[in-house]
Amino acid sequence: MLAIGLLVRGFSSDDARRSVGDGAKRATETTRHCRVGEVALGSRRVSVVAFVRTRANVYRRPGGDRLSILSRSSKSFVETSRRGVPTVVAALGEVRASDCRALWYRIRLSGRPGISGGREGYVSARSVALEEVHTRVLVDLSRRRLTLYEDGAPVLRAAATVGALSTPTPRGSFIVRERIRIADTSGAYGAAAIALSGFSEKLIYWPEGGPIAIHGTNDPGSIGKAASHGCVRLGAADLKKLFERVQVGTPVDIVQ
Repeated sequence: MLAIGLLVRGFSSDDARRSVGDGAKRATETTRHCRVGEVALGSRRVSVVAFVRTRANVYRRPGGDRLSILSRSSKSFVETSRRGVPTVVAALGEVRASDCRALWYRIRLSGRPGISGGREGYVSARSVALEEVHTRVLVDLSRRRLTLYEDGAPVLRAAATVGALSTPTPRGSFIVRERIRIADTSGAYGAAAIALSGFSEKLIYWPEGGPIAIHGTNDPGSIGKAASHGCVRLGAADLKKLFERVQVGTPVDIVQ
């Protein structure tokens, strides 16, 4: 579980580019020959995420009741000098007009404290920019194992620490919201943390409502056990490999 006050190393230019989707390909534009109405986006090999370009209203259905509001940037999961991180959400569907223009996107909002998953809603196509993501992470709680996929193929399998019985890791579909390098690599979170869009269902009174992350540990003996406050811990070598390949917007499915 992330806490306020971590010392965070400043991003290099390479880090900054990856943080806003470096390695992701611009989502393919809709062609003239398309199906009108709502169509699903993404596949098991490629996912689609939406970066908020401007303040965006989220509606229960296109033009319906307002569900929420998304700002262009979101507060970092740790206390740093950074003003914020780009707001990114999973894009699940596209609503097309008769001339094949994208009018709306169906998105999944980030989870809230005490809620493992997020609600779905619709945003105007003008308010977001889409990108394709070719990485995906699967965390199997029962096997205590993390698997990273690229273009649908597994490229990393790693033993992981998951939440203890009293503070379980929430199950659900999330995305990577932020990649954080940590200056003090000897601390409880190791060299880096990959902040997710989910929150603990138990520790809602923790800083920022108890967000969850994938991070390192200074207790390597805990790897492979159910021993965390809800976050997923990896050994140093596996964390380094994951951090180098995963990008903001990467889907993370946590299953039992």
